[in-house]
Amino acid sequence: MALLVPRVGCAWRPLRPVAQPWGLDARRWVRALRRSPVKVLLPSGEVVERRRAPGKPPCPAAPEAQSAEQGRKQPLRKSASQTPGTWEEAGLRYDKALPGDRRLSNVMTIVKSRTFREKEGKILLEGRRLIADALKAGAVPKVFFFSRLEYIKELPVDKLKGVSLIKVKFEDIKDWSDVVAPQGIMGIFAKPDHVKMTYPETQLQHSLPLLLICDNLRDPGNLGTILRSAAGAGCSKVLLTKGCVDAWEPKVLRAGMGAHFQVPIINNLEWETVPSYLPPDTQVHVADNCGLYAQAQMSDKARDRGSVCDRRFLKFRKHREEDLDTETSTGWLPELEVQSYDSDWTEAPAAVVIGGETHGVSLESLQLAESTGGKRLLIPVVPGVDSLNSAMAASILLFEGKRQLQMRAGHSSRDRSYQ
Repeated sequence: MALLVPRVGCAWRPLRPVAQPWGLDARRWVRALRRSPVKVLLPSGEVVERRRAPGKPPCPAAPEAQSAEQGRKQPLRKSASQTPGTWEEAGLRYDKALPGDRRLSNVMTIVKSRTFREKEGKILLEGRRLIADALKAGAVPKVFFFSRLEYIKELPVDKLKGVSLIKVKFEDIKDWSDVVAPQGIMGIFAKPDHVKMTYPETQLQHSLPLLLICDNLRDPGNLGTILRSAAGAGCSKVLLTKGCVDAWEPKVLRAGMGAHFQVPIINNLEWETVPSYLPPDTQVHVADNCGLYAQAQMSDKARDRGSVCDRRFLKFRKHREEDLDTETSTGWLPELEVQSYDSDWTEAPAAVVIGGETHGVSLESLQLAESTGGKRLLIPVVPGVDSLNSAMAASILLFEGKRQLQMRAGHSSRDRSYQ
């Protein structure tokens, strides 16, 4: 079949057979072939079209130069017996957000709402270390927003199957980030369930019969620091009652530095359900942020409305009908023995209640402590100082409890060696 070749100033005419002597038309046809795309079959089986310069042999393109494009458009082929070891081998794909894409802003607006987190069961994690800790503990990812492909490649490949991967500009992440220097990656996770989580083996080995109960903690930074101290002290569990700031708020997560994935956290509990989360025979002790008040109950100072500690407990006034100035002004409060924090209070499994700096501990926590035979643990401070920071008080009590439990365990092991 003859081909039609254009000729300057003339109409189209059939091309002479190849066996004819080479002429001007034949040379033009050869040059046209050299300029046309050349199809290259790569070792992976993919066909790539490339243009080659005249006189140069075709050479396949380097797979490394096209890895990002291939990962986005088409996964690499692999044998059935090969286990994916890299991001490209797993055939993962990602979407690139175009200008005006509102997926990031819509998700951030919703996930930063506590109402949405509790209703939809989703949380926001930011930063490579926090995301890696969450994946290691078994948290389930839903969506990742990242500014550089390298950040996704650092994560375990087997954890990314079925996850939406969206590449966005770093400026977009910076606009929605809560940190001063964003790391360029954010993740939307399903809200972790403490029952299904896999906590670090070293953390489980050093776990102690010591629990923490947070009561009316409203400051995100304080709660995050307290959770970090609880993980460091070896607490077996952390309970948060209603009235506390959400443990999965971004600021709490940032202050916790990964503690959320090292110790079980049970959030938003009613006081009626707290005993069901405590081991049998647990004694509940209350951190005494105002220990002078308990001592003043036995003196005439308890009737002084102007005393600092008496004002701290004015919020309990709704629970009684008597006025604070009457002779029965202290009878409506649960009676708890006051002792120094460094005295022995870990004879049985112990739980420590930490109250917020503004609202203090609740009446329900005092009643629970009284019913379990607990005490008010006093941390003495210099006269004139109102109280310690909640996070500082929690750290002091938790590590003191750890010291007492370790000393008791050491004495028990020595006693068994002598038998």
